[in-house]
Amino acid sequence: MAKRDYYEVLGVSKSATADEMKKAYRKLAMEHHPDRNPGDKAAEEKFKEAAEAYDVLSTPEKKAKYDQFGHAGMGANAGYGPGGMNMDDIFAHFGDIFESAFGGSFGGGHFHQFTGGFGSSGRRQQQRRRTNRGTDLRVRVKLSLEEIQKGVEKKIKVRKKIACDTCGGTGAASRDAFKTCETCKGMGQVTRVTNTFIGQMQQTSVCPTCQGEGRIITQKCKKCNGNGVMEGEEIITIRIPAGVENGMQLSIPGKGNAAVHGGMAGDLIVLVEELEHPIFERVQHNLHYNLFVNITEAVLGESVEVPTLDGKVRVKIDAGTQSGKLLRLRGKGLPAMNSYGTGDIIICVNIWTPQSVTKEEKELLEKLRKSPNFKPNPKNQKNNKGFFDRIKDYFGG
Repeated sequence: MAKRDYYEVLGVSKSATADEMKKAYRKLAMEHHPDRNPGDKAAEEKFKEAAEAYDVLSTPEKKAKYDQFGHAGMGANAGYGPGGMNMDDIFAHFGDIFESAFGGSFGGGHFHQFTGGFGSSGRRQQQRRRTNRGTDLRVRVKLSLEEIQKGVEKKIKVRKKIACDTCGGTGAASRDAFKTCETCKGMGQVTRVTNTFIGQMQQTSVCPTCQGEGRIITQKCKKCNGNGVMEGEEIITIRIPAGVENGMQLSIPGKGNAAVHGGMAGDLIVLVEELEHPIFERVQHNLHYNLFVNITEAVLGESVEVPTLDGKVRVKIDAGTQSGKLLRLRGKGLPAMNSYGTGDIIICVNIWTPQSVTKEEKELLEKLRKSPNFKPNPKNQKNNKGFFDRIKDYFGG
């Protein structure tokens, strides 16, 4: 199923303010919250959909990319932000949203005591624990214009931190090798009460003993020494959409470094590097090509072959063609991301002047030099524009 427009998901316009988007997301999150809709998969999917939409539209950099490229600009799989997160990840990512409604924050860091909400105390306790997150990885992928034209699937081998294959990433020697943290009683956070002139103040922070996890390993895994991660490598498939540009970044959630103790993996950030093409120059979605013809082809006219990214095609050179004339091959350029438009190939005709000639050729040229038709016409000098001026006129600029 195609992704819905993020503005449509939140029910806001493109001109909506940050507060309006936050209010709209809070309303949807409360309506489709899993504790209010137990066992309702449709509600859970809407909850995740709203979280993904708000993540993109509430972040200026992501919003700018989405406004320009739509879903195609959000990553190789058109998935971005929390699209790959589970429910606890969403609670941790948007703790401030739920804090204002439920009186507490679902996630790590500093938050006030939970005073309301839904569901069991065990679930609230789990949501209060800090979620470890692995670091992001960055890779550079080089693409030819042919690959950019059609989109491409690349398989790359990435050296990174992976979950320990002995303990499954938990860091413990067995499932039972844990105990509840005595400092925080499994909550993952501690609260300190201080008296001030305005009354008692509560300050809540991550538990220093268990680092917010709520439990302590009693027997460490010998292979990873209790970290839950090890050095390894993974072959990752990257699907790059057609029309990407040099310097563009794509994000693949969950394919970065694994997190300690079974937390959420980081993202893989893919930087697109466009390879220089031997004959074409890219200008946005158009391709520029210099075609060289000899003097007789320009004078008499000719049908010549020109290359495209899909193979060669023939174009007609009219008799009397002047050097610098522009021809267009419509739809033979590059596709625009997240739109139906495709660029063109712009051909600039150049007349090739030989640097050496034979005696017979020189005699012919001497005869032509004396012909009135081969003398430049001063009336045409005003039309002798530069290449970029002709490009501007060609497109009506």
